[in-house]
Amino acid sequence: MENPDLQKIVADAESSLPDVSNKPQWEQTKATFLGPNGSLTQFAKGIGAVAKEDRPAFGKALNQAKGIVESLFQNRLTAIEEIEDLKALGDKIDPTLPSVSSLQGGLHPLTKTRRKIISIFRKIGFTVAEATEVETEWFCFDALNTPDDHPARDEQDTLFFPPHSKWANIQRKKDESYLLRTHTSSVQIRTMLREKPPLRVIAPGRCFRRDTVDATHSANFHQTEGLFIDHKVTVRDLKGVLDFFLRELFGEKVETRLRPSFFPFTEPSFEVDLKVPDLGKLSNKWIEIMGCGMVDPKVLGLVDIDPDEWTGFAFGLGIERVTMLLHGIDDIRHFYQNDQRFLSQFSSQV
Repeated sequence: MENPDLQKIVADAESSLPDVSNKPQWEQTKATFLGPNGSLTQFAKGIGAVAKEDRPAFGKALNQAKGIVESLFQNRLTAIEEIEDLKALGDKIDPTLPSVSSLQGGLHPLTKTRRKIISIFRKIGFTVAEATEVETEWFCFDALNTPDDHPARDEQDTLFFPPHSKWANIQRKKDESYLLRTHTSSVQIRTMLREKPPLRVIAPGRCFRRDTVDATHSANFHQTEGLFIDHKVTVRDLKGVLDFFLRELFGEKVETRLRPSFFPFTEPSFEVDLKVPDLGKLSNKWIEIMGCGMVDPKVLGLVDIDPDEWTGFAFGLGIERVTMLLHGIDDIRHFYQNDQRFLSQFSSQV
């Protein structure tokens, strides 16, 4: 840009902008250079008087000057807007504005519920037991007194692995299928084979079933199951443990009841219902929360525990189910969608 007239226009624009302190002044000053009657616009109209061979150089110089002037005005506008924002804020603090989050990480609501459940049972002597999520049919079904024709063993309900899959760390019988465990009851079986009574364990973990995903079902979910084996254990002991657990979880005002049911691995079996006064729409209504029962003597015999000497009870509940009740969540899919807006409501900083 060697044209002295263009250089003067750019210099004038540069020298005039520091005195521009608001948007009306900025608009007016910009018009004197880039408006219909602005100096740069008027200069461009002179291209008709330029010799044909000099017009490319003229146009190039004009575009360079225009780019510089536009950049100068844009930078000044940004500075004016920042100054106006600061003036608008002044020394006032708006308490309705959300604070800047300092959260660097957090716990998933299911993790928090799992830890809460574990902490409650640890108060009364339970320890945590874990095992593999890939199981054999024997640990998941046979050892739990589940017959071959039980619906849970159907491929429409359980996720089986192909016949020739190999999992070197899991022993199995010949031609026995591998599967993704449908409950953590298999952990109880492994515990009874590994340790001798008395036993007092809970088995939290992930389970899998071929459920159609909707607001209350998921193919992937989490359970906490418990097992208590000792001398002369009765239904009274079962009711006492579960009442303590549910009061710790839902508050002292909770009411509970046992309703007869059926599970292959317990006899007698019960569904546990509860009623709580402060559960929103579910307040003061009987709600099914978990299943339980006295361990079937046949199950004890399958793991080499003498049912004449030892008795016990078992129970199981869904971690998602508990979390949904505690927080009034109406759709299980929220837990797995990774939506920060949802998770941050329940997550606490690590």
